[in-house]
Amino acid sequence: MTEKVLCPYCNSPAVWVENKVVYGRNYGKSYMMWHCPKGEASIGCHNNTKRPLGTMANKELKKMRNLAHEAIDPLWKEMGMSRKDVYEALGKIFGYKVHVGSADMKTCQRLIGVGKQL
Repeated sequence: MTEKVLCPYCNSPAVWVENKVVYGRNYGKSYMMWHCPKGEASIGCHNNTKRPLGTMANKELKKMRNLAHEAIDPLWKEMGMSRKDVYEALGKIFGYKVHVGSADMKTCQRLIGVGKQL
């Protein structure tokens, strides 16, 4: 079965490319990604598969997702919680399963606020 990923900004099909198309050089072990030149959005994939890590994002949303990671990652990187426990706690706070890779702008803002409180 062929994967089909649509850009949420322009509804065009994304193309399967090396991440150097977006970043200028390949990053990581899994350097393939979905990319939409028209919508200027992309998403990386799990371990050299075509399965997206989350939802496609443009530069602005990627920046917010990075800030959200900066707010919550210390909980599992430095404060003894497991990554799974952090996301489970966030799910209880939000009332639904949440993940930075799928977060929209509003959710990112909320994650940043929650991360500062924990």
